[in-house]
Amino acid sequence: MSLALLVKELRAKTGAGMMDCKKALEASENDIEAAVDWLRENGIAKAAKKGDRIAAEGLTKVVINGNKAVIIELNSETDFVAKNEQFLTLLDTIAQGILSSGCTTVEEALAFETEGQSLETLIANGTATIGEKISLRRFQIVEKTDSQVFGEYSHMGGRISVLMLLDGSNAEVAKNVCMHVAASNPLFLNTDSVDQTVIDKERDILTKEALNEGKPAQIVEKMVDGRIRKYLEEICLTEQNFVMNTDKKVKEVFKDADLNAISFTRYEVGEGIEKEEVDFAAEVAAQLK
Repeated sequence: MSLALLVKELRAKTGAGMMDCKKALEASENDIEAAVDWLRENGIAKAAKKGDRIAAEGLTKVVINGNKAVIIELNSETDFVAKNEQFLTLLDTIAQGILSSGCTTVEEALAFETEGQSLETLIANGTATIGEKISLRRFQIVEKTDSQVFGEYSHMGGRISVLMLLDGSNAEVAKNVCMHVAASNPLFLNTDSVDQTVIDKERDILTKEALNEGKPAQIVEKMVDGRIRKYLEEICLTEQNFVMNTDKKVKEVFKDADLNAISFTRYEVGEGIEKEEVDFAAEVAAQLK
């Protein structure tokens, strides 16, 4: 049987990652049963059994090293574990590893080796040691030039993190705007970055809404134009009122600080993941097992 088929069979048996299965087969001279034992001995098969659990808690983190920065989200099953020192160490190790790797996808990152182990193995070992499913959900690496500046901010110890790239040098204002992004959750950087399909869909909804309100057809278009402008002010960072001075729009804050925003990334733990409802008593009991 080819190595590829052996890896496939071992993954089906244990749920372990591809790289871990390759290592197990190498260590056991391609003996499937011995490879299963190897994975169990190394805590990886145990970790795989937790693979069907929902990991919707955890933390986000921004790490900056010179002209490179990374923002990541590492998930756990409960917020108890997210405060665990082992989890925090793992989060930092993974962030530093990804930053040095130059990977662009989660799959590439999991295969990247640091400290003699793949990130996939580090996560599996962390799952086995801590006792909860841990998973790397997403990350974004950003690079800047010497004439640019990073803005970064983490809220509530990492429940929300923001990373911005800006032309200019005012790091203090850059951080303040990151705080604004954390609070206001804009969907787009500016009006130019809004996909036309988003605007068209909103225009269609607003037009039907105005007509259903009994507004005369001849004034509906002007009404909708006004509501579209209002909508763009709500979803575009540069058009929002700055949370630290609501008399100014964010674009005015940028202009006063001689900054030009290039991009921003905002991660909030668990956003978009359907969470399993677990009561507090059950959560505590799970931690004692």
